[in-house]
Amino acid sequence: MANLEQIVTQKAEKDTRWREQQQAERENTVAMQDAGIEQITSSPEAYARYLDMQGDNPTYSVGNIALVMLALPQATVFGTRDRWRALNRSVMGEEMNNSVKIFAKGPMGRGYTLTDAYDVTQTQGRDLKRPVLKEGSKGMETALTTVLNYAVAPVVIDKELPVPAYYDPGNMELAINPDFPDHEAFAAIIAEVAQTRFHAKGAVPGYNRAECELDAQSVSYILCRRFGVERPMPELENLSELYDGWETEDRRYALDKIQDMSKKMGRSIDKNLEADKQRSRTPPPRRPVR
Repeated sequence: MANLEQIVTQKAEKDTRWREQQQAERENTVAMQDAGIEQITSSPEAYARYLDMQGDNPTYSVGNIALVMLALPQATVFGTRDRWRALNRSVMGEEMNNSVKIFAKGPMGRGYTLTDAYDVTQTQGRDLKRPVLKEGSKGMETALTTVLNYAVAPVVIDKELPVPAYYDPGNMELAINPDFPDHEAFAAIIAEVAQTRFHAKGAVPGYNRAECELDAQSVSYILCRRFGVERPMPELENLSELYDGWETEDRRYALDKIQDMSKKMGRSIDKNLEADKQRSRTPPPRRPVR
């Protein structure tokens, strides 16, 4: 006769050990995230690397970017096995044990679970494609229109403006000079639209344009990187001073705001670019034959 009491006891002990191991692994991963976020907000080199990574991996959270930066310093574009499969790529057999742990949504979209992620160099398959906004193109026009729709302040034309765009928090007005090249306009307008959203029509107490400048330029850089638009790296000399005395949780929140804003704008641009493609593929209605 089977000793069911012993079997149940052993199973309970095994389940307890598994849960403890999982909890320890989660706590260790969160600690690694915190260490990565501290590094990103303390080192100009790490911050610049973060902006590149976020631009190349726009859907991934700041915490996951930080994990990959620490564990796979050479990484560029990364993803889970499911993500690579959706992009018609697969992880090479010899790389299966060289993953980095990141957080992904759990089954049925509930909670988060640890899962393996791999850099593109650890995969093989179809080449990755990314949109590139070109000067004078319909796509650039669509992208500029989309970004301006995110402004929460009146937009006016000012051809005397010495820069492509500028948000005046005193007048709560976003001025645009249309005489600049598209790539300069795109970069500047994103940053100034970000400023309008940080100010939120004066609803944000203590708003200071200068203190928000790095965040606004970071949103701009991430989106320019995402859509292949050339622009310089933001000024990072005062990075350590800006974050001096901040708790890790506050640093994470600041980076989360940058990532969230750039992700939302980027998704809208992608959606509208795809809509343009669909319209261009739709044949005109046939004329009735007489």
